[in-house]
Amino acid sequence: MELSEATSWAAERTLGVLITIRSDGRPQSSDIVYFIDAGVFTISVTAGRAKTANLRRDPRAVLHISDEKAWSYVSLDGTVELSPPTTTPGDATSDALVDYYERVAGGPHPDWDEYRRAMIDEGRLVARFTPTSATGHIHR
Repeated sequence: MELSEATSWAAERTLGVLITIRSDGRPQSSDIVYFIDAGVFTISVTAGRAKTANLRRDPRAVLHISDEKAWSYVSLDGTVELSPPTTTPGDATSDALVDYYERVAGGPHPDWDEYRRAMIDEGRLVARFTPTSATGHIHR
């Protein structure tokens, strides 16, 4: 499957499963919400989760996206780059999380100060998944 076809199809969706590699080599999967910009998938993660620890150790991942109504799926191989966790309301990660929220939710948060504080309290950071290849089957 062509990577451009897979990412174009994925851009019409927001839910996926991020599969990372545990220290013993077994896969670990997590449901995620994403948006795509210039072929890169942006995902919000927390510093203390298994997927984040796995990605710090090994940035390789698979992003699997399916559409049960159409019996379609794409599975993207790639690597993830992690931002630092947000630590202050105006840092670059906090701003990236604001952008993430608006793109995924489709509009602004009712209280940005509250949102930014929650992102700090949760230890949030941004994961950017860059796909390198794709497999799958899309029914249109």
